[in-house]
Amino acid sequence: MKLTRALLEQAAQRGVIAHEQVDALWAFLAQHSADTPSFRVTHILYYLGGLIAIGAMTLFMTLGWEQFGGWGLFFIAFAYAAAGLWLTEYFLRRQQLAIPAGITGAFVVALVPLALYGLQLALGWWAEGRVYRQYHIYIDWRWLMMELATLAAGALMLWRYRLPFLVMPVAVTLWYMSMDLTPFLFGDLDQSWELRHFVSLWFGLLMILLAFWIDLRTRSQRDYPFWLYLFGVLAFWSGLSLMHSDSEWNKFVYFCINLLLIVVGAALSRRVFVVFGGIGSAAYVGHLAYSVFKDSMLFPFILTAIGLAVIYLGILWQRHEQTITSRLRAHLPTPLRELLARRD
Repeated sequence: MKLTRALLEQAAQRGVIAHEQVDALWAFLAQHSADTPSFRVTHILYYLGGLIAIGAMTLFMTLGWEQFGGWGLFFIAFAYAAAGLWLTEYFLRRQQLAIPAGITGAFVVALVPLALYGLQLALGWWAEGRVYRQYHIYIDWRWLMMELATLAAGALMLWRYRLPFLVMPVAVTLWYMSMDLTPFLFGDLDQSWELRHFVSLWFGLLMILLAFWIDLRTRSQRDYPFWLYLFGVLAFWSGLSLMHSDSEWNKFVYFCINLLLIVVGAALSRRVFVVFGGIGSAAYVGHLAYSVFKDSMLFPFILTAIGLAVIYLGILWQRHEQTITSRLRAHLPTPLRELLARRD
């Protein structure tokens, strides 16, 4: 439900609240949601600027920076991190601005791979054939030390500041690690893509379960598990979708898993499950249309009937939602019931 000022004014016109309460209530709600990420201009500028700064030191790092040498890269990263820490303290303690503080804190964590790469390069511990900018492009087991250091720094920053956006670099690093683990555990198996997909699937599932565990234990209104859900679902769904199968039964199971993602996303109010589940379901229906029933005249009619049936199911759900929801939730564990109540 989206609460707007116009809705409050309509409530006042119907006598639900007094007209003089509208301004005070709206000001209270605006202040209460100031630290909740949304599509307001201020927050867009915060995240745009932060992602540009983070991208400059990660994804968009140029080869020219290699000329600074190992110690040069290390001290530049160290100086940037010190500035980022100061800004985090300044925004959070003095300005009471949690979102900019979270962004600058994430910037500090994102500098850890560069600092460690520079240190290893300066000490002669770095193997030939890889440069820092490839960290975000190529899968390689040699990145694992940088990833572990980033996870440690992210955990330390989260312990110190408790800001949700700090989970973002941790989640990205876990996603990277899910891809780099295969060559580390099994050697440089460049042709074993099925094994990579398998590792990605299970690693993504572990990330989803970790996010769910945090969701159950979190009583704060801040959304700490968001980024873990995002990259966990991305790793899981990508690994699942890229697995090769010639069996129609396996493809149907894939479709059912995607439908389950949609159900889970609706239950937990997590759009990322619904988006990827919807894409996977649409891909399976496309497979049926273009491969299995490509010469069938009835398939479009049957599909239309199914679509209308789903719409009717939605109408029935809307009419009896409260009763159905209450009965279903009565059988759930207490922590899960509390989680769903918070999501409502």
